[in-house]
Amino acid sequence: MNALWYYAIGFIVIYVLAFLLKGRYDNISLEGIVLMYKTDKLHDIIDKIAKTAPRFWKTYLNIGIPLGIFLMIVMVVSLIWSLQLMFEMPTVSLILPGVDIPGSPLYIPFGTGLLALATVLVIHEGGHGVLARVEDVKIDSVGLLLFAIIPGAFVEPNEEELKKINGISKLRVFFAGPMFNMGLAAIALILMMCVGGFIASEDMYVSDGMEITSVVPASPSEGVLSEGMVIHGVNNNAVNDTASYTKVLNSMHIGDNITFSTDKGTYSVISTENPNNSSKSYIGVRSKEHRIVSPAVSSKYGTLLPWLLTELRELLYLIFLLNFAVGTFNLLPMKPLDGGLILEEFMSYRITEDRRRDFNDTLNWWTRPLPQGSRCWLSRRFNNLLDFLHEHELGEQTVNFVVRSVSYVLLVILLVLILYGMVPGILKMI
Repeated sequence: MNALWYYAIGFIVIYVLAFLLKGRYDNISLEGIVLMYKTDKLHDIIDKIAKTAPRFWKTYLNIGIPLGIFLMIVMVVSLIWSLQLMFEMPTVSLILPGVDIPGSPLYIPFGTGLLALATVLVIHEGGHGVLARVEDVKIDSVGLLLFAIIPGAFVEPNEEELKKINGISKLRVFFAGPMFNMGLAAIALILMMCVGGFIASEDMYVSDGMEITSVVPASPSEGVLSEGMVIHGVNNNAVNDTASYTKVLNSMHIGDNITFSTDKGTYSVISTENPNNSSKSYIGVRSKEHRIVSPAVSSKYGTLLPWLLTELRELLYLIFLLNFAVGTFNLLPMKPLDGGLILEEFMSYRITEDRRRDFNDTLNWWTRPLPQGSRCWLSRRFNNLLDFLHEHELGEQTVNFVVRSVSYVLLVILLVLILYGMVPGILKMI
């Protein structure tokens, strides 16, 4: 039984229980496929984090806003570019830990993947909550949730108070989720490099083959090879590491009968056409080097520490990957994503005299080291830009129309990419 069925069974069990308990507890609610548990305890945690270093959080987001704008542009360009590439290979993948969709460019293990995905959701919503409190916006509700069976968290700032704060404060709140994801991704990347560097410096492992980490459902290898097998040879060619394994497989053709020598015996698989490239052969397994602790390291550290470090490195990699992927995805300028709210705020912005004065004060502060002539030139150009923006301010109806139109266009592109790249593979699994 593939992982999709486990998701389906888990979904049914959890939501039948939630439905039966609905109404008995005021802090538990069920809305569609979203199960929410509200608590006051998390209010205190968010307040404490926000009030400990409010100036730091504002500075972090002031730096993060330009980075976020750049990433928004990159994401839009990448999404449009993906339309051209989708006929060659899938460019969009659904993140379902433990589910290996045929043709998908990405596979996330179940256990560590679910844990890493939980950090994405918690840190994202926590970021919105922290910056809302930094900007003195009340939080109406906060708690934990299950989206289907994927864990996460939610924070709901008070809409009326959010509307009253100035534009830059709103942007800090809207950008907070993605930028907190980016911050956690950066921390995880640095820690992963440190752990990986230590493992490499100690020369902890030696490779004796390729371990199968996943067998793609409805692939040629399903029912023949299985997860956990260690491949030592392919068609009488010794396989010790990724390089030798890749070299042998690249020499295979569509329709070849490939013999795998494993630690569980010898098996044959007939290759088929690769879902991502019709000119290449395909067997439908994902693998990694099977590494064993070297005798010298085993005598020095034992076997537990190397195992823990390896698992930690994998977890840190997934935290980095998923936080970066989900954080940047949320910057797409389409509602209800953060990027849609950001686009709406930018287009609704008004250049009032107070804001013009604040902008010029900020510009003067940042340009203090420059010569007076350069500062005057920059000030004139900047105020010319403000005059242009003021003269071309958009009405509320125009803003709503543009944001709605952009959201629909991007949503259609996403649906096309998902339907073309993922649905055929999912149908094969059912």
